[in-house]
Amino acid sequence: MPLDAVSLGLAALIGSAGLVLPGGIHRIHEGHVGVYWRGGKLLDRVTGPGFHFMLPFVTSYSTVQTTVQTDKVTDIPCGTSGGTIIYFDRIEVVNQLQREYVYDTIKNYTIDYDKTWIYDKIHHEINQFCSSKTLEEVYISKFDTLDESLRDALTHDLSTWAPGIRIIAIRVTKPRVPSAISRNYEQIEAEQTKVSLAAQTQKLVEQEAETERKKALIEAQKRQEVARVALEMEVSARENEQRLEQIANEMHLAKERAAADAEFYRAEREAEANKLLITPEFVQLEAVRALANNSKVYFGDKLPNLFLDPSVLPGGQAVAPSQ
Repeated sequence: MPLDAVSLGLAALIGSAGLVLPGGIHRIHEGHVGVYWRGGKLLDRVTGPGFHFMLPFVTSYSTVQTTVQTDKVTDIPCGTSGGTIIYFDRIEVVNQLQREYVYDTIKNYTIDYDKTWIYDKIHHEINQFCSSKTLEEVYISKFDTLDESLRDALTHDLSTWAPGIRIIAIRVTKPRVPSAISRNYEQIEAEQTKVSLAAQTQKLVEQEAETERKKALIEAQKRQEVARVALEMEVSARENEQRLEQIANEMHLAKERAAADAEFYRAEREAEANKLLITPEFVQLEAVRALANNSKVYFGDKLPNLFLDPSVLPGGQAVAPSQ
């Protein structure tokens, strides 16, 4: 008869006899599962939260947490490549054992699986990390990469050997170094702070100088723009004056040309009128009138000689000179 059947038969017998043995009924809390051993052998029975029965003295059990938990690994020594020993006071590993892997994980690594894959593994990886790096790298320059290095190392090995354990996050505290070294780093940090402050001050001064330069450049550009606009306005005014003067000259020239044309027309018309008016008869008439108007009386025994152009007298008769 199988051992489980024997246990059930004994339990039924004990129950029918009205006996209650201590440890027979047990409770599994929420977020945990129960695993069982009989005679030192791990049973493949995994129970969930609630009340369960087992055969006392023959079967034993333990609870295993399957929700997210945080394991705190403390006081971890770290030997750097230079031989300095420092300590990490605490490294927290947030992890979770998945329920479907509980049996295999407990079977391979016992109920204390986290000692093998969390506590011991963290010590090993810290030693690996520190042994190849200087104190300055561990304490300052590469400290920010330590949590990622630990997470990657644990995840890589667990995926091969214990896939049921999932690493969620790792939090690393600053290592504890000897007081003399700590004071040196504090001095270095203070000096670096001064250098950083000086650099920031220089940068601020340069920014202020650049701001002033840009302001001066903007003012110069503004003055140049104002001067350009003023010059354009003056050129435009001069061009307007020149156009006005040109228009005035054209108006004066047109006026003078009109006056000259009018005078020419008047003279031309007058010449035409004179041409029609001055006939031979009119010329002779005017000559006679002129002689008549210019006649003089002379006294004496001899008169002045007189000669008249016969063409100016009526009939064209020549007049002999008088004595």
